Amino acid sequence: MINEQIDGGKAFDWGKTSEDYAKFRDIYPDEFYERIVRRGLCVSGQSVLDLGTGTGVIPRNMHKYGAKWTAVDIAENQIEQARRLSEGMGIDYVCLPVEELDFPENSFDVITACQCFWYFNHETLIPKLCKMLKQDGFFVPMEMAWLPFEDEIAGQSEELVLKYNPKWTGAGMKPHEFYVPECYFDKFELVYHEEYTLPVRFTRESWNGRMKACRGVGASLSDHEVAEWEKEHIALLEKIAPEEFDVKHFAAFAVLKKL
Repeated sequence: MINEQIDGGKAFDWGKTSEDYAKFRDIYPDEFYERIVRRGLCVSGQSVLDLGTGTGVIPRNMHKYGAKWTAVDIAENQIEQARRLSEGMGIDYVCLPVEELDFPENSFDVITACQCFWYFNHETLIPKLCKMLKQDGFFVPMEMAWLPFEDEIAGQSEELVLKYNPKWTGAGMKPHEFYVPECYFDKFELVYHEEYTLPVRFTRESWNGRMKACRGVGASLSDHEVAEWEKEHIALLEKIAPEEFDVKHFAAFAVLKKL
């Protein structure tokens, strides 16, 4: 995938990092999911579609709340990992760009999108969301990211990514109000948004894996560059991090109600 607004147009492919993604990016604490459920979303009796599902992190972890899940991702390798990890859960997976989805009218009560909202062609997607959602259905984009200016380990790890990928635009996250492009408000009403910080627990191994599975490393660097980056990152963590530690993260979601 190439997007001129992301990483200076540097190509990235999540399929390249699917194994690490499956192993190291299932990191959202229970609180992350419970805040969604407290809004009456993704619960028993609802049909939910997860966009840009990756390895199925959202449907797999929210399956216990009783909704019927369908999930879509553009990368075949990601979908393969999702199916493997969610065997027996009854989650339906589709490998397709979200802009090409064509589910029947009124198929879903809720549509979610975690860590992928900014990749979409919004003008193309909005009419499809409106078609697929039931009357008074909800679209719920979400995000969670480490805070490099508030957490030393995250900050130094991020600096090393920028050494190898200077135009990586995933750097420099600060707490902020969840941003929804203006084009959504012709068809949706923003009924709720929430932003908060929370600690996420890692070991040196899992934090190295989490960083390796980010867009700026595993999804875009060459195999040689990834190996060199990882060698440096492991040495860095041995100097600055205990064996187990928390990394401060920012999380947010918005609830958009179909008009």
